[in-house]
Amino acid sequence: MLTLGHSPDGAEVRQITLSAGGLTAQVLTYGATLQSLRCDGLAHSLVLGSPALPAYFADMHHFGAIVGPVANRIAGGQFKLDGVTHRLERNENNRNTLHGGATGFHARNWELAEHGPAHCILTTTQTGGLGGFPGDLRVAARYGLGADRILTIDITGQARALALFNPAFHGYWNLDGSPDLAGHTLVVTADSYLPLDAHQIPRGSPRPVHDTRFDYRRPRPPHPELDHNFCLADRRGPLRRAAEIAASGHRLTLDTTEPGLQVYAAGQTTSGNWPGHEGMPHGPNAGIALEPQLWPDAPNRPDFPPARIEPGQQITQSARFQFLRATS
Repeated sequence: MLTLGHSPDGAEVRQITLSAGGLTAQVLTYGATLQSLRCDGLAHSLVLGSPALPAYFADMHHFGAIVGPVANRIAGGQFKLDGVTHRLERNENNRNTLHGGATGFHARNWELAEHGPAHCILTTTQTGGLGGFPGDLRVAARYGLGADRILTIDITGQARALALFNPAFHGYWNLDGSPDLAGHTLVVTADSYLPLDAHQIPRGSPRPVHDTRFDYRRPRPPHPELDHNFCLADRRGPLRRAAEIAASGHRLTLDTTEPGLQVYAAGQTTSGNWPGHEGMPHGPNAGIALEPQLWPDAPNRPDFPPARIEPGQQITQSARFQFLRATS
């Protein structure tokens, strides 16, 4: 474990190294961020990141982070919970709240609660009123490496008062080390998706992917402007296959407990002037985010899987990524 420096508020940022099953991960306490994930025998990280800690305070603030307490967008930066209106920071085009706003999970230094050779647990507290969100919430993120090149990410929320809980892991995947996703294919095991309005807010009910550009039930290249939620189920449940990406014979599969999967091909995202792990900045479409979560704008949509968490309730969101390396 190394101390890399300090966060903008002066907290000591640590880097934890995990290794097992042919994978090595580096996790930062800042943002509970997966900084890198490497497979034995491959020269590049499977997730985009930077060796420069200040990058995570600037252009790369969502790269590999846990985002929340509510991932994705909340329309108009407000919602009602049991009849009470809560107003949030509008940090996307002065219109919507995105990924919890400026004080979200990605922008704080988490506590290191536990650390072993192949796992670590990081914790943070969401205090009622922070960023406009109600309730008191204790959150733990567990990264674990297992046999057969498996990474498991479990995010648990325990509420002390009525709150919202819809976090997401926001890593960008690139399997072949290329500057973009041109050599990748995508599979999403969803029969429906959420159409969006001009402000990236779900418009209406889920629609079938059949005969649309959102049909990824068979492998095909991800559309460069893809930034949509795919409807896997209508509620949380046991782990189920959600997606798969492939490039140069390598494959990554994702199983999740969540009813939604936001797929973002990073068409509007860059690392700015900050270097990636291989020394060059990341441009648009350099990686693809597979974000297990509830459906976007759930606090404003009673017809969507609910984001509320009751006092005393504990909810765990799980994601299981397995990297299958080409044999030749």
